[in-house]
Amino acid sequence: QVQLVESGGGAVQPGGSLRLSCAASGRTFSSSTMGWFRQGPGKERRFVASISATGTSTRYADFVKGRFTISRDNAKNTMYLRMNSLKPEDTAVYLCAATRAGSIVDPSRPDLYGYWGQGTQISVST
Repeated sequence: QVQLVESGGGAVQPGGSLRLSCAASGRTFSSSTMGWFRQGPGKERRFVASISATGTSTRYADFVKGRFTISRDNAKNTMYLRMNSLKPEDTAVYLCAATRAGSIVDPSRPDLYGYWGQGTQISVST
């Protein structure tokens, strides 16, 4: 069984920064593609960013390019999302996800991930 636990969420003013962490346990973290998704109230889960098992390949949704950075530390079984220049529209629950094994065809598709965390709330407002 895989457990993913997000942390680092909270309330921030527009233009502020936060760093989310996703700690993984229960299996070999370093073999999984990892991703961040977000879900606002009454909205569908949206892809934010993904990172390959080795960390050499990353992908971002257009609405976060240039503001968010995804990274991972396989020695610590942890993935990160650095978020800068936050906007009110970034308000959502942010969830981390991991594939069951290896790479996937399209890391932006939530249905291709086998494991999910519970999420952490980000609120951006004045």
